[in-house]
Amino acid sequence: MTNEPSFIGLRRGTVQLHAYDPAWAEVFRAEAAWLAQQIADAELPPLLFEHVGSTAVPELKAKPIIDLMAGHQPGIEPRTYFRTLQAAGYESRGPQGVPERELFVRGPEHHRTHHLNLVTADGAFWRDHVIFRDRLRAEPAVRAAYATLKRRLAAAYPDDRGAYTAGKAAFVLYIIRGGIVSSARC
Repeated sequence: MTNEPSFIGLRRGTVQLHAYDPAWAEVFRAEAAWLAQQIADAELPPLLFEHVGSTAVPELKAKPIIDLMAGHQPGIEPRTYFRTLQAAGYESRGPQGVPERELFVRGPEHHRTHHLNLVTADGAFWRDHVIFRDRLRAEPAVRAAYATLKRRLAAAYPDDRGAYTAGKAAFVLYIIRGGIVSSARC
């Protein structure tokens, strides 16, 4: 996409939570459709797209950066897509310590708008992110507990996104593994 809406974007490394905006879902859909067309125009194998992260969860505050997961079929080399994604305005950031994914970002450092995780469709990274998103969407107690954790971490680490993300890791893993959150704990 060429002109990003003004309601998305955040300085790299910072943490600011914004109230859920239903327009985030439309931004995802438009971006995924546009990227799918870029991939098709390049005559590459299609990618599957999922909206993940907190912008994909109604009622949840989030950093206003759209998180996309782009899944390629097993056996396809991720590098197959690099040139097309880069031509579409995405910068490769490498695996960032996660062996099964390639991270791409969009937008300048002072106004990062999109994160794209290029992974194997239905691989562990894919499944874990879909499970977590779907539990947040379906279970108010999980969503409330996560919102509380995010608010606390955002207040503690407004300029350290790495610490903010690390602080969520144990909760995310607990939920992915089927952990139960009761409304009494929220």
